Amino acid sequence: QVQLVESGGGLVQAGESLRLSCAASGFIFSMYVMAWYRQIPGKQRDQVARITGDGRTTYADSVKGRFTISRDNAKNTMYLQMNSLKPEDTAVYYCARLTGATYWGQGTQVTVSS
Repeated sequence: QVQLVESGGGLVQAGESLRLSCAASGFIFSMYVMAWYRQIPGKQRDQVARITGDGRTTYADSVKGRFTISRDNAKNTMYLQMNSLKPEDTAVYYCARLTGATYWGQGTQVTVSS
C-alpha cells in the first residue's frame, strides 16, 4: 500500500534552516508528481511546492527563493530544504502524491520562533 512518511520538522529560530524528508513506498515513485503542503490550524491546506518525476518544480510565491524541493528517485525520497525561515512558515507540513488519487503523509510540525 502507498505510504508517505515525513521527517525533519522541529523548532527553530527565524532565519534558520530545516530540511524535511518524505520517504515513499508502495508505488513507483519516479512516475508520480509529488508535493509539499502546509496547514495552520483552522486554515486550508496550501501547496508549498511540487516536483514532477523528472524534476520540474513549482513554488508558492511565499516561499520562492527560500525553499527548494528536490527528489532522489533512487531512494524513493523527496526533500524540502527551507532556508531563511520566518514565523509565518510555522505549520504542519505534509508530503503528498498527486498523480491520480492523492495520498498524504501524517505530517511533521515546523515551528519558527521570532
